[in-house]
Amino acid sequence: MASKALFSIIRRVKRKGEKGEKEEKEERKRSFLKNGSMLLKDLIASCDGKSHPIRSYSAAELIRATNNFDPSCWIDGLHNKMYRGILDDRTVIIRKYRDWDDRAIRDIIISMQMSTHKNSLKLLGCCLEFDTSALVLENAGKGGLNYDGSLVVDNELLPWKTRLRIAKQLASALTYLHTAFPRPIVHRSITSTHILLDDDYVPKLFDFSFSITIPPNQLYVQENFATFTMGYLDPAYRESYQISEKNDVYCFGVLLLVFLMRREAVCWTEEGNVGEYLTEDPKLNVSDGHIQIETIADPKILEEVGGDEQAQQQLQDFLALALLCIQYESEARPDLIDVAKELVRIEKSILP
Repeated sequence: MASKALFSIIRRVKRKGEKGEKEEKEERKRSFLKNGSMLLKDLIASCDGKSHPIRSYSAAELIRATNNFDPSCWIDGLHNKMYRGILDDRTVIIRKYRDWDDRAIRDIIISMQMSTHKNSLKLLGCCLEFDTSALVLENAGKGGLNYDGSLVVDNELLPWKTRLRIAKQLASALTYLHTAFPRPIVHRSITSTHILLDDDYVPKLFDFSFSITIPPNQLYVQENFATFTMGYLDPAYRESYQISEKNDVYCFGVLLLVFLMRREAVCWTEEGNVGEYLTEDPKLNVSDGHIQIETIADPKILEEVGGDEQAQQQLQDFLALALLCIQYESEARPDLIDVAKELVRIEKSILP
């Protein structure tokens, strides 16, 4: 009798397990169809009829690669939870969204379009079987940047030439985003924490989940409320809720100041409240318009350049460009293509 009862329990557990597996498969199928239809719709709208094939990974593959998305696989210090794992015998980065389906799909679409640019984190594939989609991206060995522009790992302070080169290459990627497609795409979330560096310190821009395309015959997109990152809020956008390429120019100008000053875009009080914004530093708002670079630049940079007059002028030109980008009136700011050209000129002003 005991044996029969035991076998009966085993059969029930087995049937329950089989039912659970079946339900899980059905759920993944529903997620795949839902996410796939969203992806296809956005793909058709965004790609101008051109094909951009990407690989489709299964949920099981990503679960194995990340040990079921174990926190031990997180990339150190990133504000966004991203995992390192092994797929097809190579190290990759996996980003799995927790919610906001449309954001995940948008990230896939824009990442796919930007993958041809060397300073955008390349999209290798995606998984549509989870409730929210997941991205599979190329690895970036050095990892991410802190809020003050230093490397997350060991808080490594980057040399001035490296910071300048990173700024130049990021400007190139953003110019591509604004000009290479049928309609301009605005990133909307340019911060130091959305930059990864590869083993050669080459910057990789990522996270296009807030990106927006300017519709035909329009110069901007009108929103009903402001979406922004603290410290990078464009004051013109704050008043009008209008999204245009000039919003990215402002955010990039703040990023240039972060690189130059090695300070966070916003300071926090001990109580956790917002303190001073970097752009409101009195040292940046002198009455005669001439700012002494020695009063604001990162001491490490000043130590590097020493008394070299050419290097001092290079820093001054870099600061002037940053201030031009963060002007209050958006019409007064340069286009990013002009910012990129100026950074090339600044870098070449001192021959190696």
